Amino acid sequence: MASAIDTIGRLERVTLGDRVHRQLRELLMAGKLMPGEKLSLRSVAASLGVSMMPVREAVAQLVAEDALTVLPNRAISVPVMTKRRFRELRAIRVMLEGYAAEQAAQQRGEADLAQIREADAQFRRAVSGAAPDPVSALRWNMNLHFAVYRAAQSPSLLTIIEGLWLKVGPVINLDLRASAERLSAGASERLHARLLAAIEAGDGAGARAALVEDINGSAAFIEATGNLPD
Repeated sequence: MASAIDTIGRLERVTLGDRVHRQLRELLMAGKLMPGEKLSLRSVAASLGVSMMPVREAVAQLVAEDALTVLPNRAISVPVMTKRRFRELRAIRVMLEGYAAEQAAQQRGEADLAQIREADAQFRRAVSGAAPDPVSALRWNMNLHFAVYRAAQSPSLLTIIEGLWLKVGPVINLDLRASAERLSAGASERLHARLLAAIEAGDGAGARAALVEDINGSAAFIEATGNLPD
């Protein structure tokens, strides 16, 4: 099976370290890399069409951000998420992302609403029909959440939330990418609709409640799979 690394295309040779870092961050945050998945610097460099140097720089940043781990054989791995750490991150996400959703309802502009609506429509398209598209759903799920968080108009809060998603993103695929039944059930679709409606109405409490229920519902499903070690 091809790695998600192979899907992101080759990069132009402009500020390569930063661009490699952004590409790897996006893969992690969108849940396109699995917990425990191993990456070699050489394979990443070959897939992106760049030299080893910018890859080393990008990986060093991600290791410092606690998003990647260096193994004893010098290979790079996506950290395995334990149940205890997952619960800790869930509790933090509920507080911070719930607050961001509340602020988005109060601070959003028309351009923000347009981005949230588009991401919601694209997510619905990805999960509808007899054969949901988990890869597209992952991407638009992240896009929708971050369209909401950007609408909160708080760059510092956005940076903190991005750091949380760097850590929890790889586990999200246990909910969406690997679980077609979760997509078919429509829980995320219904909660996204509630979130959008609350933000449109300027209902901060409603937006927070919908976002928190989305996080908690996803977390409960992931724990129920039994894929998180103690």
